[in-house]
Amino acid sequence: MKTDQLPPARRVLLRCAAVLGAAATARLLTADTAATPGHGGSGAAAASGPAAGPQSRRPGKSPARASAYRLQPMAGHGPQRGAPAHPAVRRAPILRLPDRARAMVLTFDDGPDPRYTTDILRTLRHHDARAMFFVCGEMAQAHPDLLRAMAEDGHTIGNHTWSHPLLPRLSRDSIRRQMERTCDIVDAVVGQPPVWFRAPYGAWNRASFELGAELGMEPLAWTVDTLDWRTPGTGAIVRRVLDGAGPGVVVLSHDAGGDRSQSVHALRAYLPELLDAGYRLTVPSRHEV
Repeated sequence: MKTDQLPPARRVLLRCAAVLGAAATARLLTADTAATPGHGGSGAAAASGPAAGPQSRRPGKSPARASAYRLQPMAGHGPQRGAPAHPAVRRAPILRLPDRARAMVLTFDDGPDPRYTTDILRTLRHHDARAMFFVCGEMAQAHPDLLRAMAEDGHTIGNHTWSHPLLPRLSRDSIRRQMERTCDIVDAVVGQPPVWFRAPYGAWNRASFELGAELGMEPLAWTVDTLDWRTPGTGAIVRRVLDGAGPGVVVLSHDAGGDRSQSVHALRAYLPELLDAGYRLTVPSRHEV
């Protein structure tokens, strides 16, 4: 039966149904367009929802406050603006940097502590040298001015967890919180999250490698341990650094966690000697490893 042969009431109902159907189709098309990300996302990312991998947020944290480094892109598009790409998940930390010629890396753990970090920064500034500071989040939160001074002087700030725990004794969620909170405070203070991570006590486990990679960080250990945490004397620290010097060597010292006055004095002694020997004290790029 043709439409014009239907009773008037039936014709009105059919017209209403057609109008409603068109409106529903328009709504579906609009929703589909809105679900397609405009910057660095993909249809897969939109469909995956808030529980998709590393870009999921911690309970109780609103999406608007999520840090950029955790908003990792899905396949098919480049990294989001300001967000580092995932490094590969390693099975062991980096101990030495390759192809560094006469370059070495000085690293300082556990700070910042104004009793020692300030003098270390002053010495590095005097010699125009760069270093890496693996900070603990609770110390960084207490001394944000020192974090800003590190960044302004061109030093690299790494993640050394929030409270310096022994990671293999923690649950995976606890490790994530230790690392994320430290990333958050560094990002909030200097405007850039860390891209290097160091496990307290050098105690690495699989979760630390996996979570570090999810947060865009490479695991860096060391080549030479000054053992300054034992307070062996300024001379002993200086000898360990000079005896272990070499291309790509990473030196471990501390600027907090105890009496670090020997570490401060040792730096004043061995840094000019390294420079006189032709070494450059620089910070690594993540692309080198």
